[in-house]
Amino acid sequence: MSSDEPVHDDTNDSKQTPAKPSEPAARSNRGYSIFTVPAPLKRIFDRFPLVTYAENDAPLRAPTARDTHGLHIFTTASDARNGRPSFNPACLKWQTFLKIAGAPFHAVASSNHASPSGSLPFLLPTAADQATTPAPIPSSKLRRWVNAQSGANKSQEPLDVRGDAYPSLLEDGVRKAWLYQLYINPANAALVDRLYVSPCSSNIFVRMTTSHQLQQAAQHELSKASASNTIHEADVLQEAAASFEALSTLLDSDEWFFGRDGPGLFDASVFAYTHLILDSDMQWQDNALSDALMDHGNLVKHRDRMVEMYY
Repeated sequence: MSSDEPVHDDTNDSKQTPAKPSEPAARSNRGYSIFTVPAPLKRIFDRFPLVTYAENDAPLRAPTARDTHGLHIFTTASDARNGRPSFNPACLKWQTFLKIAGAPFHAVASSNHASPSGSLPFLLPTAADQATTPAPIPSSKLRRWVNAQSGANKSQEPLDVRGDAYPSLLEDGVRKAWLYQLYINPANAALVDRLYVSPCSSNIFVRMTTSHQLQQAAQHELSKASASNTIHEADVLQEAAASFEALSTLLDSDEWFFGRDGPGLFDASVFAYTHLILDSDMQWQDNALSDALMDHGNLVKHRDRMVEMYY
């Protein structure tokens, strides 16, 4: 027992006789229960009994019959209608992979708040797939879901250990530089505001808070990967440049990674970054990643082929 824990002295408890409650108090406690509704509230409920209302109808703009799966991603309503690429690499990766697999789907402009897991993307299958309301499919299960679809093109996604080893080139190199360039570099603050902050709210205080949270989250991610917990732009850009060089060597003169006849999940993963780095619609104010990427023509051509085929 800890010396700081309080100890109750009960040596004289047996010698003490508990005092009897006064008569008025005894009468007031007779028949009392924690479930007893106080008289004033009871009179109100008697006049206005509790009523359970029916569920609200879906909004008029909500689709009443979905014949394609809905992929919830970071995008705009206009871009979703026109099938344009998401401006978020994680979303664009799976948006592109579904296109490669030939799975019918439509993009839905969404946010993390709408996601059951708290992050995007997630897929809401068509109601025809299940007798009850279909369960959302998070990104961690999308590949398995695609492989289970009878009409999906699985020929371009064979089991390959290399496809599981090389993603570290993106996560450890390119993604860190992406986080720094987008969220921490002050020159691109207007881009972050347009893509992520302004769509959340028109309230200036909410927007300031959201912007600060995004920057803090990026700094936290980068500091976890740094032994000194300090973030240097030159270091993250150097790692990204080394990753691009390794990816370029891996692709070599092939059209698709690992010498396949067509693109697969890893092609979609690489494209998710290379496209957004090179996309003029992003309106980067400072884009050092583009300079590092343009040194590798085969990666640029790979990105261009993906755009031509799927967007």
